[in-house]
Amino acid sequence: MYYLATLMGRDDVPGAEPGSPEFEAEVAQYAAFDEAVGEVVAGGAALYPSAESRQIRRLNGQVLVTDGPFVEHAEVVGGFYVFDVENLDQVIELARQLPAAADGTIELRPIAVYTPHDVPNADWWMALLWETPEAVIAPDTPAWDSAAADHQRFGEQYAEAIRGGGALHPPSDATTLRVREGRLQLTDGPYPEFAEVIDGLYLFAAPDRAAATEIAIRIPVSDTGRTELRQVVDLGE
Repeated sequence: MYYLATLMGRDDVPGAEPGSPEFEAEVAQYAAFDEAVGEVVAGGAALYPSAESRQIRRLNGQVLVTDGPFVEHAEVVGGFYVFDVENLDQVIELARQLPAAADGTIELRPIAVYTPHDVPNADWWMALLWETPEAVIAPDTPAWDSAAADHQRFGEQYAEAIRGGGALHPPSDATTLRVREGRLQLTDGPYPEFAEVIDGLYLFAAPDRAAATEIAIRIPVSDTGRTELRQVVDLGE
């Protein structure tokens, strides 16, 4: 089963910027983790700081695009992993070893539909699809089937650009994980600091932020949801 591990933390601290010595040292830690755990890593990416993000909402039929971070959040998504494991216990044992567990928070959620991706390149972008918890649609329902049809049409239209993605199970299936002073802390449910929850994600290629924004605008989301556009870090692997 695929699980999404969303890595949350602050990106306004020294060393958060890609290319800095601190960032490169952290990348080395993650590379060592990847080598140690092997093929259970089914995907993942690091993201540029949220100051360079774009937020896309729909209001009364109008598309609203704003630059910069989502200011209500002190912590933001810094990257993600996808693990291919049999159960929650296994993914917890993996996630507790990630550097983000010791100085941030990791949300674990089973993935309902997953399209694997290759190693990210410099022209890759990530669209995080956020939704209010009460508006999240459960799999195997008529509403899910209708939304899936909308996403299928989007996928067909932008097939050349799309590199991967996934749709998640409801936030009631989430587990939040931290490690503090060597002790594992687990909480049922999604990351409590966010009023919204991640409902899905896309990875796609675009030559620049303007082109990426045009694609992100076309991703189906509800009137209560939003799309967060972030550039993926090319780690040169």
